[in-house]
Amino acid sequence: MESKRTQADRTATTRAALVAAARGLFTQRGFAGVSAEEIARAAGVTRGALYHQFDGKLELFAAVFEQVEAELAERIGAQVSVVEAEDIVAALHVGVDAWIDASAEPAVHRLVLIEAPAVLGWERWREIGRRYGVGLVQGGVEAAITAGVMAPQPVGPIAHALVGALEEAVLYAARADDRERATAEVRDALHRLVDGLVITG
Repeated sequence: MESKRTQADRTATTRAALVAAARGLFTQRGFAGVSAEEIARAAGVTRGALYHQFDGKLELFAAVFEQVEAELAERIGAQVSVVEAEDIVAALHVGVDAWIDASAEPAVHRLVLIEAPAVLGWERWREIGRRYGVGLVQGGVEAAITAGVMAPQPVGPIAHALVGALEEAVLYAARADDRERATAEVRDALHRLVDGLVITG
C-alpha cells in the first residue's frame, strides 16, 4: 500500500513539474517554439518520463490549457461571489470585467486566446473552455432568474450565448491593431449586453 501511494505521489509530482515547465515555456515562446526535450529539461525529468505521462507535446499543452481554464473559472467565480449575494446585476458586471482583465494577462492571452485554438483545433478548444466557462455563466444566469432580475427562460441557451459573446469579444480585442481601444469597446458592448437582459422598472 505504501509503495502504491509513493508511486502515485511520484507520478503526480512529475506531471505537475511538466505542466509548470510547459506553461512557462509555452507562454514565452508558443507551442511551436518549444520542444519536448526542452520541456523535460526544464521540468528536471527525462524525455521518456514526459512521454510516459503525456501522449506527446500536444496532450501536455492540453493539460496546461485545462489548468489555466480551471484557475480562471475559480478566480472569476470568487470575484463574482463577493458581490453576488448583495447585487446579482453587479455580480454579472464583475464577471464581465474579471474575464476581460484576465484575458489581458500574458499567459491567458497567449495560451487561451492565441495558441489553444490553433494547437488544439477549434472544437477541442471550445469543448475544454466551455467545460468551465458555461458552468460559471450558467450559475450567474440561474441566480439572476431566481432573484427576478432576469426573465424566466431556459438557462442553457442563454449561458452558451453569453459565453460565446465573451469569448468572441476578447478574441476580437486580442487581434485588434489597437488592443487597448478594442478592449474598452468590447467591455462597453458586453456591459450593455448584460443590461439588456435585465428586467427594468
